[in-house]
Amino acid sequence: MRQYSIDELGPAKVREVREYLDSHCEKSGLENIYWLRIPDDMLSPDQYSHKQCQPHCAGIEVGERQVVFEMLVRSRNSLKCSCISYATAQQRQFILAFADRMCQELGL
Repeated sequence: MRQYSIDELGPAKVREVREYLDSHCEKSGLENIYWLRIPDDMLSPDQYSHKQCQPHCAGIEVGERQVVFEMLVRSRNSLKCSCISYATAQQRQFILAFADRMCQELGL
């Protein structure tokens, strides 16, 4: 899995990360997993044409000492479809910019 990981976080910083994600992302049905929605204007042609699979999101997992940003863009409505793929360059930049902004705002 391609991913971007921020590790060696203390308990207080992990709490701050959770609070940040609570206010900037959608919680998934799984504990410790959040969804970062990819804007419609950044979807690949395949993702954009698959209206039934939208929204498309990148997963973020918060662990005991780390936060991991997946570089896989997933459908929220389908587990298996051709529109699920690794992030395009533009999508990857969006995910990394979100992670960088979070790090800057939280002093990570």
